[in-house]
Amino acid sequence: MIYRAIGLMSGSSLDGLDIAFVHLHENAGKWSFDIVHADCYAYTREWKNKLQSSIKLNALDYLLLDAAYGHYTGALVNEFINKYQLHYKVQLIASHGHTTFHVPSKKMTAQLGNGAAIAAETGIPVVSNLRALDVAFGGQGAPIVPVGDKLLFAEYNYCLNIGGIANISSTRHSEYISFDICPANRVLNMLAEKIGKEYDNNGDIARSGTIKTDLLQKLNVLDYYAQAYPKSLANSFGTDIVYPLLESSGYTTEDLLATYVEHIVVQIKDAVEKISDGGSAEKKLLATGGGALNTFLMERLQSSLSAVNITVTVPEQNVVLYKEALVMALIGVLRWREENNVMASVTGAARNSVNGAVWMGAEA
Repeated sequence: MIYRAIGLMSGSSLDGLDIAFVHLHENAGKWSFDIVHADCYAYTREWKNKLQSSIKLNALDYLLLDAAYGHYTGALVNEFINKYQLHYKVQLIASHGHTTFHVPSKKMTAQLGNGAAIAAETGIPVVSNLRALDVAFGGQGAPIVPVGDKLLFAEYNYCLNIGGIANISSTRHSEYISFDICPANRVLNMLAEKIGKEYDNNGDIARSGTIKTDLLQKLNVLDYYAQAYPKSLANSFGTDIVYPLLESSGYTTEDLLATYVEHIVVQIKDAVEKISDGGSAEKKLLATGGGALNTFLMERLQSSLSAVNITVTVPEQNVVLYKEALVMALIGVLRWREENNVMASVTGAARNSVNGAVWMGAEA
Protein backbone atom coordinates (compact mmCIF):
# COMPACT_ATOMS: atom_id res chain seq x y z
CA MET A 1 0.00 0.00 0.00
CA ILE A 2 1.32 3.45 -0.88
CA TYR A 3 0.14 6.57 0.92
CA ARG A 4 0.82 10.01 -0.55
CA ALA A 5 0.80 12.54 2.27
CA ILE A 6 2.09 15.93 3.30
CA GLY A 7 3.70 16.39 6.71
CA LEU A 8 3.97 19.81 8.36
CA MET A 9 6.38 20.72 11.14
CA SER A 10 7.08 23.98 12.94
CA GLY A 11 9.85 23.54 15.48
CA SER A 12 10.83 25.55 18.52
CA SER A 13 13.84 27.01 16.69
CA LEU A 14 11.34 29.11 14.64
CA ASP A 15 13.22 28.62 11.36
CA GLY A 16 9.97 28.29 9.44
CA LEU A 17 7.31 25.81 8.37
CA ASP A 18 8.71 22.54 7.01
CA ILE A 19 6.51 20.94 4.34
CA ALA A 20 7.28 17.48 2.96
CA PHE A 21 5.33 15.52 0.35
CA VAL A 22 6.18 11.87 0.91
CA HIS A 23 5.29 8.43 -0.33
CA LEU A 24 4.92 5.94 2.52
CA HIS A 25 5.03 2.29 1.53
CA GLU A 26 3.55 -0.40 3.79
CA ASN A 27 4.01 -4.08 3.04
CA ALA A 28 3.16 -6.75 5.62
CA GLY A 29 3.87 -4.37 8.49
CA LYS A 30 7.16 -3.11 7.05
CA TRP A 31 7.39 0.58 6.20
CA SER A 32 9.63 2.52 3.82
CA PHE A 33 9.53 6.06 2.46
CA ASP A 34 10.43 8.49 -0.29
CA ILE A 35 10.67 12.23 0.33
CA VAL A 36 9.42 13.38 -3.07
CA HIS A 37 9.41 17.15 -2.49
CA ALA A 38 10.26 19.25 0.56
CA ASP A 39 10.71 22.92 1.38
CA CYS A 40 11.06 25.17 4.41
CA TYR A 41 8.98 28.35 4.26
CA ALA A 42 10.88 30.81 6.43
CA TYR A 43 8.80 32.84 8.85
CA THR A 44 8.69 36.58 8.36
CA ARG A 45 9.82 38.66 11.33
CA GLU A 46 6.12 39.42 11.93
CA TRP A 47 5.19 35.74 12.20
CA LYS A 48 8.23 34.97 14.34
CA ASN A 49 7.16 37.68 16.76
CA LYS A 50 3.57 36.44 16.78
CA LEU A 51 4.62 32.87 17.57
CA GLN A 52 7.19 33.91 20.16
CA SER A 53 4.76 36.16 22.02
CA SER A 54 1.73 33.85 21.73
CA ILE A 55 2.04 32.55 25.29
CA LYS A 56 1.48 36.08 26.60
CA LEU A 57 -1.88 36.58 24.84
CA ASN A 58 -5.29 36.56 26.49
CA ALA A 59 -7.59 33.65 25.69
CA LEU A 60 -9.49 35.33 22.86
CA ASP A 61 -6.41 36.68 21.11
CA TYR A 62 -4.71 33.29 21.44
CA LEU A 63 -7.64 31.56 19.76
CA LEU A 64 -7.73 34.19 17.02
CA LEU A 65 -4.01 33.57 16.40
CA ASP A 66 -4.67 29.82 16.34
CA ALA A 67 -7.21 30.32 13.54
CA ALA A 68 -5.03 32.84 11.68
CA TYR A 69 -1.97 30.59 11.83
CA GLY A 70 -4.09 27.66 10.59
CA HIS A 71 -5.23 29.64 7.55
CA TYR A 72 -1.67 30.89 6.98
CA THR A 73 -0.39 27.30 7.14
CA GLY A 74 -3.07 26.14 4.70
CA ALA A 75 -2.13 28.93 2.29
CA LEU A 76 1.52 27.85 2.39
CA VAL A 77 0.49 24.26 1.67
CA ASN A 78 -1.47 25.48 -1.36
CA GLU A 79 1.60 27.38 -2.53
CA PHE A 80 3.67 24.21 -2.12
CA ILE A 81 1.08 22.15 -4.03
CA ASN A 82 1.04 24.69 -6.86
CA LYS A 83 4.84 24.80 -7.04
CA TYR A 84 5.17 21.03 -7.45
CA GLN A 85 1.94 20.42 -9.39
CA LEU A 86 0.52 18.13 -6.70
CA HIS A 87 -3.16 18.86 -7.36
CA TYR A 88 -5.31 15.78 -6.61
CA LYS A 89 -2.19 13.80 -5.64
CA VAL A 90 -2.23 14.47 -1.88
CA GLN A 91 -4.41 12.08 0.11
CA LEU A 92 -3.76 13.51 3.56
CA ILE A 93 -2.09 16.39 5.42
CA ALA A 94 -0.68 15.82 8.92
CA SER A 95 0.10 18.99 10.86
CA HIS A 96 2.08 19.13 14.07
CA GLY A 97 1.34 22.81 14.62
CA HIS A 98 3.56 25.14 16.63
CA THR A 99 3.88 24.22 20.30
CA THR A 100 3.06 27.00 22.75
CA PHE A 101 2.05 25.47 26.08
CA HIS A 102 3.25 22.05 27.19
CA VAL A 103 2.35 21.08 30.77
CA PRO A 104 1.94 17.28 30.78
CA SER A 105 1.98 17.19 34.59
CA LYS A 106 -1.44 18.85 34.36
CA LYS A 107 -2.48 16.81 31.30
CA MET A 108 -2.31 19.76 28.92
CA THR A 109 -0.46 20.51 25.70
CA ALA A 110 -1.27 23.11 23.04
CA GLN A 111 -0.09 23.73 19.50
CA LEU A 112 -1.10 26.67 17.32
CA GLY A 113 -2.47 25.91 13.85
CA ASN A 114 -6.17 25.13 13.72
CA GLY A 115 -6.65 21.90 11.76
CA ALA A 116 -10.10 22.92 10.52
CA ALA A 117 -8.61 26.09 9.03
CA ILE A 118 -5.93 24.09 7.17
CA ALA A 119 -8.60 21.72 5.82
CA ALA A 120 -10.80 24.63 4.74
CA GLU A 121 -7.91 26.29 2.89
CA THR A 122 -6.70 23.14 1.12
CA GLY A 123 -9.81 21.00 0.67
CA ILE A 124 -7.74 18.00 1.80
CA PRO A 125 -8.24 15.80 4.89
CA VAL A 126 -6.10 17.08 7.78
CA VAL A 127 -4.90 15.30 10.91
CA SER A 128 -3.90 17.65 13.76
CA ASN A 129 -3.66 17.68 17.59
CA LEU A 130 -1.11 14.86 17.42
CA ARG A 131 -0.13 14.90 21.12
CA ALA A 132 -3.36 15.57 23.00
CA LEU A 133 -4.66 12.03 23.62
CA ASP A 134 -1.32 10.78 24.91
CA VAL A 135 -1.20 13.67 27.38
CA ALA A 136 -4.81 12.92 28.42
CA PHE A 137 -3.67 9.37 29.21
CA GLY A 138 -1.01 10.76 31.53
CA GLY A 139 1.86 10.72 29.06
CA GLN A 140 4.44 13.38 28.32
CA GLY A 141 3.03 13.81 24.80
CA ALA A 142 6.64 13.97 23.67
CA PRO A 143 8.69 13.01 21.90
CA ILE A 144 6.31 11.70 19.22
CA VAL A 145 8.88 11.20 16.46
CA PRO A 146 10.03 7.80 17.87
CA VAL A 147 7.24 5.93 16.09
CA GLY A 148 8.93 7.05 12.88
CA ASP A 149 12.36 6.09 14.19
CA LYS A 150 11.06 2.62 14.98
CA LEU A 151 9.22 2.05 11.71
CA LEU A 152 11.44 3.90 9.22
CA PHE A 153 14.99 3.87 10.68
CA ALA A 154 15.22 0.54 12.49
CA GLU A 155 18.76 -0.13 11.22
CA TYR A 156 20.18 2.44 13.66
CA ASN A 157 20.83 1.76 17.36
CA TYR A 158 20.08 5.38 18.24
CA CYS A 159 18.13 8.13 16.46
CA LEU A 160 19.11 11.63 17.53
CA ASN A 161 17.28 14.74 16.39
CA ILE A 162 18.91 18.09 17.08
CA GLY A 163 16.25 20.71 16.52
CA GLY A 164 15.15 23.48 18.85
CA ILE A 165 15.29 20.71 21.44
CA ALA A 166 17.51 17.63 21.10
CA ASN A 167 15.89 14.24 21.66
CA ILE A 168 16.95 10.62 21.31
CA SER A 169 15.25 7.27 20.60
CA SER A 170 16.48 3.71 21.10
CA THR A 171 15.50 0.20 22.14
CA ARG A 172 16.44 -0.81 25.68
CA HIS A 173 15.67 -4.24 27.09
CA SER A 174 13.25 -4.88 24.18
CA GLU A 175 11.33 -1.69 24.97
CA TYR A 176 11.38 1.38 22.71
CA ILE A 177 12.21 4.54 24.65
CA SER A 178 12.79 8.20 23.84
CA PHE A 179 13.09 11.49 25.65
CA ASP A 180 14.11 15.11 25.29
CA ILE A 181 17.77 15.65 26.11
CA CYS A 182 18.33 19.40 26.24
CA PRO A 183 17.57 22.69 24.48
CA ALA A 184 19.68 22.93 21.33
CA ASN A 185 19.20 25.10 18.23
CA ARG A 186 16.75 27.47 19.91
CA VAL A 187 19.40 28.55 22.42
CA LEU A 188 22.24 28.51 19.87
CA ASN A 189 20.18 30.73 17.56
CA MET A 190 19.34 33.15 20.38
CA LEU A 191 23.04 33.51 21.10
CA ALA A 192 23.87 34.05 17.42
CA GLU A 193 21.18 36.75 17.20
CA LYS A 194 23.11 38.74 19.82
CA ILE A 195 25.70 39.52 17.14
CA GLY A 196 23.26 39.96 14.28
CA LYS A 197 23.29 36.42 12.88
CA GLU A 198 20.21 34.23 12.41
CA TYR A 199 22.30 31.18 13.33
CA ASP A 200 25.91 30.08 13.71
CA ASN A 201 26.67 28.76 10.21
CA ASN A 202 28.64 25.48 10.47
CA GLY A 203 29.37 26.35 14.11
CA ASP A 204 32.17 28.67 12.97
CA ILE A 205 31.53 31.23 15.71
CA ALA A 206 31.46 28.53 18.39
CA ARG A 207 34.70 27.09 16.99
CA SER A 208 36.40 30.46 17.55
CA GLY A 209 35.37 30.58 21.21
CA THR A 210 36.68 29.01 24.40
CA ILE A 211 34.76 26.59 26.62
CA LYS A 212 34.16 28.15 30.02
CA THR A 213 34.26 25.23 32.45
CA ASP A 214 32.58 27.07 35.34
CA LEU A 215 29.56 27.90 33.17
CA LEU A 216 29.54 24.41 31.64
CA GLN A 217 29.35 22.93 35.13
CA LYS A 218 26.39 25.16 36.05
CA LEU A 219 24.55 24.06 32.90
CA ASN A 220 25.22 20.38 33.47
CA VAL A 221 23.77 20.34 37.01
CA LEU A 222 20.37 21.82 36.08
CA ASP A 223 17.62 19.74 37.70
CA TYR A 224 16.10 18.38 34.48
CA TYR A 225 19.18 16.36 33.63
CA ALA A 226 18.94 14.30 36.81
CA GLN A 227 15.32 13.30 36.13
CA ALA A 228 14.57 9.77 34.96
CA TYR A 229 12.86 9.23 31.62
CA PRO A 230 10.19 9.38 30.29
CA LYS A 231 10.54 13.14 30.35
CA SER A 232 10.04 16.06 27.99
CA LEU A 233 10.98 19.72 27.78
CA ALA A 234 8.92 22.83 27.15
CA ASN A 235 10.50 25.60 25.07
CA SER A 236 10.56 27.77 28.18
CA PHE A 237 13.32 25.65 29.74
CA GLY A 238 15.70 26.95 27.08
CA THR A 239 14.40 30.50 26.83
CA ASP A 240 13.63 31.23 30.50
CA ILE A 241 16.20 29.14 32.40
CA VAL A 242 19.16 28.22 30.17
CA TYR A 243 19.49 31.41 28.14
CA PRO A 244 19.39 33.80 31.15
CA LEU A 245 22.06 31.63 32.83
CA LEU A 246 24.27 32.06 29.78
CA GLU A 247 23.54 35.79 29.51
CA SER A 248 24.33 36.50 33.16
CA SER A 249 27.80 34.94 32.89
CA GLY A 250 29.24 37.99 31.16
CA TYR A 251 31.25 35.93 28.67
CA THR A 252 31.57 36.81 24.97
CA THR A 253 29.08 35.38 22.48
CA GLU A 254 31.87 33.28 20.97
CA ASP A 255 32.64 31.70 24.33
CA LEU A 256 28.96 31.22 25.12
CA LEU A 257 28.43 29.37 21.82
CA ALA A 258 31.50 27.20 22.36
CA THR A 259 30.38 26.37 25.89
CA TYR A 260 26.81 25.63 24.89
CA VAL A 261 27.87 23.35 22.03
CA GLU A 262 29.95 21.43 24.56
CA HIS A 263 26.98 21.27 26.90
CA ILE A 264 24.83 19.71 24.15
CA VAL A 265 27.57 17.15 23.45
CA VAL A 266 27.95 16.28 27.13
CA GLN A 267 24.21 15.80 27.55
CA ILE A 268 23.89 13.67 24.41
CA LYS A 269 26.72 11.39 25.52
CA ASP A 270 25.20 11.13 28.99
CA ALA A 271 21.81 10.23 27.49
CA VAL A 272 23.36 7.55 25.28
CA GLU A 273 25.21 6.01 28.21
CA LYS A 274 22.03 5.97 30.32
CA ILE A 275 20.08 3.98 27.73
CA SER A 276 22.88 1.79 26.40
CA ASP A 277 22.37 -1.95 26.86
CA GLY A 278 26.12 -2.43 27.19
CA GLY A 279 28.30 -4.60 25.01
CA SER A 280 31.43 -3.70 23.05
CA ALA A 281 30.05 -3.99 19.51
CA GLU A 282 30.14 -0.86 17.37
CA LYS A 283 26.81 0.96 17.28
CA LYS A 284 25.29 3.47 14.87
CA LEU A 285 23.65 6.77 15.69
CA LEU A 286 21.56 8.63 13.12
CA ALA A 287 21.79 12.42 13.52
CA THR A 288 19.13 14.64 11.94
CA GLY A 289 17.64 18.09 12.45
CA GLY A 290 19.28 21.44 11.77
CA GLY A 291 21.96 20.73 14.36
CA ALA A 292 23.28 17.90 12.20
CA LEU A 293 24.41 20.58 9.72
CA ASN A 294 26.47 22.30 12.43
CA THR A 295 29.90 20.97 11.45
CA PHE A 296 31.58 21.96 14.72
CA LEU A 297 28.86 20.33 16.81
CA MET A 298 29.06 17.11 14.77
CA GLU A 299 32.85 17.00 15.08
CA ARG A 300 32.66 17.40 18.85
CA LEU A 301 29.88 14.81 19.08
CA GLN A 302 31.73 12.18 17.04
CA SER A 303 34.88 12.77 19.07
CA SER A 304 32.95 12.28 22.30
CA LEU A 305 30.97 9.21 21.18
CA SER A 306 34.00 7.48 19.69
CA ALA A 307 35.03 6.77 23.28
CA VAL A 308 31.97 4.50 23.64
CA ASN A 309 32.32 2.95 20.15
CA ILE A 310 29.45 4.80 18.49
CA THR A 311 29.62 6.07 14.92
CA VAL A 312 27.58 9.15 14.04
CA THR A 313 25.85 9.06 10.65
CA VAL A 314 24.45 12.19 9.01
CA PRO A 315 22.10 11.13 6.17
CA GLU A 316 21.33 12.95 2.93
CA GLN A 317 20.16 16.51 3.42
CA ASN A 318 16.45 15.98 2.76
CA VAL A 319 16.33 13.48 5.63
CA VAL A 320 18.42 15.72 7.89
CA LEU A 321 16.16 18.71 7.36
CA TYR A 322 12.74 17.13 6.87
CA LYS A 323 12.73 13.97 8.95
CA GLU A 324 10.27 15.45 11.44
CA ALA A 325 7.87 16.51 8.67
CA LEU A 326 8.24 13.01 7.20
CA VAL A 327 7.33 11.45 10.53
CA MET A 328 4.34 13.79 10.97
CA ALA A 329 3.06 12.42 7.65
CA LEU A 330 3.56 8.87 8.97
CA ILE A 331 1.72 9.71 12.21
CA GLY A 332 -1.15 11.10 10.15
CA VAL A 333 -1.30 7.98 7.99
CA LEU A 334 -1.30 5.74 11.07
CA ARG A 335 -4.16 7.81 12.47
CA TRP A 336 -6.03 7.39 9.18
CA ARG A 337 -5.47 3.62 9.49
CA GLU A 338 -6.64 3.79 13.14
CA GLU A 339 -3.33 2.36 14.36
CA ASN A 340 -1.32 3.41 17.41
CA ASN A 341 0.96 6.33 16.59
CA VAL A 342 2.27 7.34 20.02
CA MET A 343 4.01 4.79 22.24
CA ALA A 344 3.43 4.61 25.98
CA SER A 345 6.92 3.19 26.52
CA VAL A 346 8.26 6.52 25.26
CA THR A 347 5.86 8.95 26.94
CA GLY A 348 4.85 7.14 30.12
CA ALA A 349 1.14 7.20 29.25
CA ALA A 350 -1.28 4.62 30.60
CA ARG A 351 -1.35 2.94 27.19
CA ASN A 352 -0.46 3.29 23.52
CA SER A 353 -2.89 5.53 21.65
CA VAL A 354 -4.20 6.64 18.27
CA ASN A 355 -3.63 10.40 18.31
CA GLY A 356 -5.00 13.10 16.04
CA ALA A 357 -8.21 14.94 15.20
CA VAL A 358 -9.39 14.48 11.60
CA TRP A 359 -10.82 17.34 9.57
CA MET A 360 -12.38 16.51 6.22
CA GLY A 361 -11.58 19.34 3.84
CA ALA A 362 -13.74 18.11 0.96
CA GLU A 363 -17.51 17.69 0.79
CA ALA A 364 -18.95 14.24 1.48
